[in-house]
Amino acid sequence: MGLVWWRLEMAAPAELEESLLWKLPLLGVHRVALQHPPEAPEQRQLLAWLPESDWPADERQELERALAPLGDPFQVALPQVRWQRQADEDWSLSWKSHWRPDPVGERLLVLPAWLEVPPEQAGRLVIRIDPGSAFGTGSHPTTRLCLEALEALAGERERAGLGQGLGGLRVADLGCGSGILGLAALRLGAASVAAADTDPLAERATRQNAALNGLGPSVPAVATGSAEALVALLEGRPADLLLCNILAPVIEALIPWFEHLLSPGGIGLLSGLLVDQAPGLEQDLAAAGWRVEGRVEQDRWGLLRIRSASDVA
Repeated sequence: MGLVWWRLEMAAPAELEESLLWKLPLLGVHRVALQHPPEAPEQRQLLAWLPESDWPADERQELERALAPLGDPFQVALPQVRWQRQADEDWSLSWKSHWRPDPVGERLLVLPAWLEVPPEQAGRLVIRIDPGSAFGTGSHPTTRLCLEALEALAGERERAGLGQGLGGLRVADLGCGSGILGLAALRLGAASVAAADTDPLAERATRQNAALNGLGPSVPAVATGSAEALVALLEGRPADLLLCNILAPVIEALIPWFEHLLSPGGIGLLSGLLVDQAPGLEQDLAAAGWRVEGRVEQDRWGLLRIRSASDVA
């Protein structure tokens, strides 16, 4: 007789989507997927499959309690969790069937590792990702904002005659999650990426996703830690481009490190902030000598593009 499963179902608001995809594997739930109606991509539903024998009622209740605080930074309550008992099935096909190729901007394609490139997307730059391995699958607005900003910067450089895409740039990715932003930078021609995250699983996921993309174990260079770990990876040579997709309070705390991470004339892309948090963060950046030269918004989320205030506009 095959296994019996509990199928977890819950709404996945934009604010919580990637936090849920990051947290569930830490809690022992690895069979996770997202689905949404094609006509309403914003109505995302999170699904997970748990072996009944491993998840009695008290364990499932504890799981719900562990997920509840994820909404606190956004003042969002955890959506209702629904449990459905179901007979044995090939869960590997069940959860994977809900993932789809995800084109971003004009050039990029985020592709779950087991899928082939659709013929109509054959001309795009492919970033293969193992969904759920760490924060950053490309679907969350903050991740998309960063990917689109990287593509826009690549286009600007090409139009200015500075080479192909991000060619020659050294990139620092602070809070790398799944590594998706660094991988996108490399696909767009960056010379190198140094990445760090305080979550050890993020370091592992970044290395694994780099391998999925044929980039080898040493590209990008990754460490577990925060800004000081990233500074060490850069070996005293600040990067040309800083990527930081973290929550606004964390960005604020990290501002003093930016001068060690970003070279004079370099560009920083800061996301993970709610739109109403942007004015306060801009003030903090200005006080520390950084100039916001652009702001982009998507849904309730924003991205700031910064340079040193001493750089000529």
